[in-house]
Amino acid sequence: MSAYDLVVFDWDGTLMDSTRLIAACLQGACRDVGAPVPSEADALYVIGLNMADTFDRVAPGLDAEGRGRLAERYRHHFLAREHEAPLYGGVREMLAELHGRGRRLAVATGKARRGLDRALDATGLRAWFEATRCADEGFAKPHPDMLLVLLDITGVDPRRALMVGDTTHDLELAANAGIDAVSVSYGAHPENLLSTRPAVARCGSVEELRRWLATSA
Repeated sequence: MSAYDLVVFDWDGTLMDSTRLIAACLQGACRDVGAPVPSEADALYVIGLNMADTFDRVAPGLDAEGRGRLAERYRHHFLAREHEAPLYGGVREMLAELHGRGRRLAVATGKARRGLDRALDATGLRAWFEATRCADEGFAKPHPDMLLVLLDITGVDPRRALMVGDTTHDLELAANAGIDAVSVSYGAHPENLLSTRPAVARCGSVEELRRWLATSA
């Protein structure tokens, strides 16, 4: 018997190889509006948060008008380049295996709904996910809202659900919702940062995650 009925994935940095693209677009947007340009490490750290929390961290001195310009410039850069971000190698096969074994799949992401919808359509993965939740539909990570809504939609007990993510925001989200988490260190946050948060497993590659899910989920 499986330990989990529902496996919830983060998107950017967990399923899609997009973290450095996102960081570069955020740096470009800051440059465009004359705000201090964050380091790559600082830009990677905020991936998964909503726009308001991201701007609080990388451009705290901007007023409301400046934040509006920053958001517009970020969208400009990202929309021009989002086609450059592929799924990580092995992700499609991993999801196919889970789906084939009857595991229910969902997504909890810091992306906006329109962005996730574009990504789901571009990758052809929409049909495999029973439910999805985005940062602009309620409270953002690490507030438990995303997972609590997904649990409510699917009717899965928290003890039978698993969160997979590449940031401390994902791990805190899972802890706040009372579900287990697996961290992956090939995305936005390095292992030394991820290791400061609880996880039932820590995987350094998609293949390692695939093997763990095959035997433990």
